[in-house]
Amino acid sequence: MTVPDMSAASLIALLLAGLVGLSLGMLGGGGSILTVPILVYVLGFDPKQAIAMSLGVVGTTSLVGAWRQWQDGNIKLRVAFIFGPVAMVGTVLGARVARYVSGATQLILFAFVMLAAAVLMFRDRRETDSSESGVPQPMRVGSIVVLGVAVGVLTGLVGVGGGFLIVPALVLLGGVPMRKAIGTSLLVIAMNSVSGFVAYLGHTEIPWTFMLQFTTVAIVGMFLGTRLARHVPQAQLKRLFAAFLIVMGLFILWRSRDSFRRADTAVDSVPTVTQALAG
Repeated sequence: MTVPDMSAASLIALLLAGLVGLSLGMLGGGGSILTVPILVYVLGFDPKQAIAMSLGVVGTTSLVGAWRQWQDGNIKLRVAFIFGPVAMVGTVLGARVARYVSGATQLILFAFVMLAAAVLMFRDRRETDSSESGVPQPMRVGSIVVLGVAVGVLTGLVGVGGGFLIVPALVLLGGVPMRKAIGTSLLVIAMNSVSGFVAYLGHTEIPWTFMLQFTTVAIVGMFLGTRLARHVPQAQLKRLFAAFLIVMGLFILWRSRDSFRRADTAVDSVPTVTQALAG
């Protein structure tokens, strides 16, 4: 597995790394959803490399952001330590399954995950209203455990930290206010992504120097995003980000259209029962 040549595209990618940090700082998620397309379509990394690197970048960046959010009192540790460990187990399982799935298939799954995330974000108004109403909601531990495992498997399989699922889950199932859900999500993403990254080590080549550079810029964007999040309405941000996810998801599916054609050809080439008996 080769590492693509770094040129002007690497400078563009490093600038885009700032957007990864901004997304994590402002929304509590979306980092991997940006990182994987940047690494694949801007720099030309292999999808499996991109997924592994994304987990390392987002895990480290989220951990730094979680530390800042904890200083501001925006992390529910009890919820994080219920959701996080079960998600880590799911991540390891997803990473093991990913060894038997082609990179093209992972990208297609990734695109559908983006579109699903967009739907969740467009429905965010109900979540925001309920979380800021001041009415306490009970934490449904069983539901959090089930969703934690599901998010973990998704993380290991397609390289997403799961923040776009974790935030609404914490609001609706954990009774966590929106801003604290964002902070708690960062800690869960860090736990989730690091376990996935470790599971990928030894199975794909990691360009450590470039990943460190990308992570450093993302952390700078994270600090800026955390500051901006205090002044920008979360519902508006999520709707804008959801629109971006739809565009990116459709773009990845369009770029992956050859994979769909090969799948159709493979299906057409399978003999029918009658043909098989005749042969």
